[in-house]
Amino acid sequence: LPLQLTQFHSDDYVQFLARISPDHLRTYHGQMQRFNAGEGTDCPVFDGLFEFTQLYTGASLDGAMQLNSQQADICINWSGGLHHAKKSEASGFCYINDIVLAILELLKVHARVLYVDIDVHHGDGVEEAFYCTDRVMTFSLHKYGDFFPGTGHSSDIGAKEGTGFSVNAPLNSGMTDATYQELFKPIMQKIMDVYQPGAVVLQCGADSLTGDRLGCFNLTLHGHAECVKFVKSFGVPTLVLGGGGYTIRNVARCWAYETSVLLDQPISNDIPFNDYYEYYSPDYELHLQPEPKDNVNTNASLAAVRTEILTQLQDLQGAPSVQMQQVPPPAFSVKDREQDIDVRPSAQDRKEHEAEFYDKVD
Repeated sequence: LPLQLTQFHSDDYVQFLARISPDHLRTYHGQMQRFNAGEGTDCPVFDGLFEFTQLYTGASLDGAMQLNSQQADICINWSGGLHHAKKSEASGFCYINDIVLAILELLKVHARVLYVDIDVHHGDGVEEAFYCTDRVMTFSLHKYGDFFPGTGHSSDIGAKEGTGFSVNAPLNSGMTDATYQELFKPIMQKIMDVYQPGAVVLQCGADSLTGDRLGCFNLTLHGHAECVKFVKSFGVPTLVLGGGGYTIRNVARCWAYETSVLLDQPISNDIPFNDYYEYYSPDYELHLQPEPKDNVNTNASLAAVRTEILTQLQDLQGAPSVQMQQVPPPAFSVKDREQDIDVRPSAQDRKEHEAEFYDKVD
């Protein structure tokens, strides 16, 4: 897999991630500053870091390959969606940008790929990677203004051949289910009509939910999942990924519910008893209630954003075409995947982390 990682990331950055560990921090002090990792950054170094990046990135690549070979119409990887990572830099808890790598895989088969990001933070790493091409359209709805990563103004629309193909909806705190859908649905509909993507990658960051420790929106599971349902309704091959989320019990609620939405399988609002049941007190229910706080977004401000974006999309000269050559080979073969499964370390071989608890077998 390290070779696949360099399809987007620089060789020296990937080699740094492969070698760094908490035991060698002094040795790599200069590189840690250069690559924005370690102490004083939002990308800590921990045991098993590189294996972690390989697992979540491999899953996203595998999903893209399944879509390309028409073995599935929807693939889910809740461990993926790390949208801040740059070509040679970690950022915002993101080390390898699995989204960019998965999109590059999808572009081997599809002329156009749409990326949709409903995380509370701007999907800056993905936008930056495809800012100058019309083969990928990025659509991000996010909190803007004195908020990480500080990018994603509505005037950031792409450059060169990609002009008009970066779509940004900058929002204020307190977004509700209703106001979010008033923006999301008409823009998404217009994008599908104008751009006609062959595949969609949907990043479902759960930090846009109400009660998130870092987020500031007021969405419930219903509002968040309505975006997933709407994207699914177009019937385009879709890779569904996770992302941010810092109130862990609500992240689990969100992605469990959205899995049920993608599978068209209703699930009960009563959370079944499990090892983590106490995390869901006091109501032990799946769905969240919005917090009693103001929505700083006014009807006028939302209408202005909606109008600006719809005008941007209207000005595009239809769906861009590309002369497709012979399809490049997939990132790795089915045989490679089966071999990887065979050599994956067992639970007994894995190093236990001091912050985790494991069941002991006598």
